[in-house]
Amino acid sequence: MRRGTWADDLSATTAISRDGVIRAATLERLGVAKGTISARCNDGGPWQRILPGVVLLHNGPPTTLQRNLAALEYGGPDSILSGHAALAALGYAQSASRNEVLLLIPNTRHRRDTSYVRVERTWRMPEPIGRGLLRVAPHARCLLDAGRRTVQADSCRALLAGGIQRGDVTVDELARELAAGSDRGSRLPRAVLHELSHDAHSVAEVHAQKLYSRSGLPPMLHNIDVCSAAGLWIARPDGWLDDVALAWEIDSLKYHFSPELHEATVVRRARMQREGIIVVTHLPKQIQTDPATVLADLRAAFSLAASRPRPPVSIYTEENRRSA
Repeated sequence: MRRGTWADDLSATTAISRDGVIRAATLERLGVAKGTISARCNDGGPWQRILPGVVLLHNGPPTTLQRNLAALEYGGPDSILSGHAALAALGYAQSASRNEVLLLIPNTRHRRDTSYVRVERTWRMPEPIGRGLLRVAPHARCLLDAGRRTVQADSCRALLAGGIQRGDVTVDELARELAAGSDRGSRLPRAVLHELSHDAHSVAEVHAQKLYSRSGLPPMLHNIDVCSAAGLWIARPDGWLDDVALAWEIDSLKYHFSPELHEATVVRRARMQREGIIVVTHLPKQIQTDPATVLADLRAAFSLAASRPRPPVSIYTEENRRSA
């Protein structure tokens, strides 16, 4: 586009933008006078100033993508999205409802918090991941940047456990990222990672393990593969008492919203029972609202399991895998 010809072809101006988001300085380079930009961004005008120095080339509500793009334009070419805004772009549905956008910028750059944007200057700028038009931080950084700004323990557990369950990160990766990052706000994520390092991969399992520690029963293994006498995989129960072949399952309701997931739960449980494994199940709500009954169920199941001959099942090992 030739300088000064922007008004002849507004669609070309839009094409230069990123989804309608453009810096005011870019418009000036195209020949749009500062006064014209201001006039067009006034109430009732066709444009709007979404952030300082950033213009949206329409006057309607910005989309989530446009808000994120505007934040990146405000931060500069080396800025990166992190926290919930980045997690939403990475497919974390629970982060999509958050209003604030966390923006990482190098500590040599100066930008202030403004509107919905929260700026964090850092000397640890990560290598960005491309998500369409966006630059986002790696999963571990996004999860912990969000976790450090979380005040409720269960919310932090759900956040970090969700990343692990999706396979995006491991506990070790989160621990390394936490150790390398700022101590500010790290107390809660640090406590949650300590819980998750004991093989609890959901909020319900964390509560379950805490309750089980009061049972007086032998130590329980968690999320361990169990195989038959023939070396065939049976299941991976949430909890496992190997001496008596007892499995503890925490039945999150989300697995019953889908017929396929519910069927898989029923089939897995039946497979364990066919092998002689005693299975005790509870809902997450029971663990929090009726812990006495849960503990009584576990103790009764343990007594029953200890009273019968132990079935020939074993923990699944690499040796089992090679022979299977």
